[in-house]
Amino acid sequence: MRLLILSTLPALLCFTLAAQTPPPPAMTLTIPGFPDGGMVPVKFSQAAPGVVVGEGTSPAMSWANVPAGTQSFFLHMHDMDLARNKTTDDQAHWVLWNLPATLTGLPEGVPKGSPLADGSFQISATGPMYRGPGAGANGPFHHYVFELYALDTKLDVKPSADAFETRANVLKAIQGHILAKAVYGGLFRRPQ
Repeated sequence: MRLLILSTLPALLCFTLAAQTPPPPAMTLTIPGFPDGGMVPVKFSQAAPGVVVGEGTSPAMSWANVPAGTQSFFLHMHDMDLARNKTTDDQAHWVLWNLPATLTGLPEGVPKGSPLADGSFQISATGPMYRGPGAGANGPFHHYVFELYALDTKLDVKPSADAFETRANVLKAIQGHILAKAVYGGLFRRPQ
């Protein structure tokens, strides 16, 4: 009996030490231009002065606590309150993928075009660009969600002419490759 107790002691000690190791902190996403869950400023919307309908200026953002093994990032901004063509699809406001793993954020006003200088791709319902919030002035506030995914791979997905098809292809390609996810949200309705 004494031999059995001594032989299980190392396993118990390892288990105890492992149980005391705290998990790594969760990945976070921050947009300094507005608080999480707060109002998206007009300057980041389609309602900003001088902005072409369907476009806008993207907000600066940063992220932290990226997990080890991250090879790229995928950023998905969408309008949770829009049902497109009577389906479960919502509005694709910004789909960026293959963002380099070395990035810790994006500057305000990411330029139009795809691919970008860093090799990442972008698309929205408007084209290869950020599409700012545009909910109507006479309806409810819409919920705009930014989702950042840390991936263990770079995606072999090229943009098609259709943003919704491209988004579906990217969402399919990330399955089984997500190391972490961070979410940040904002509300918007056009000023009256």
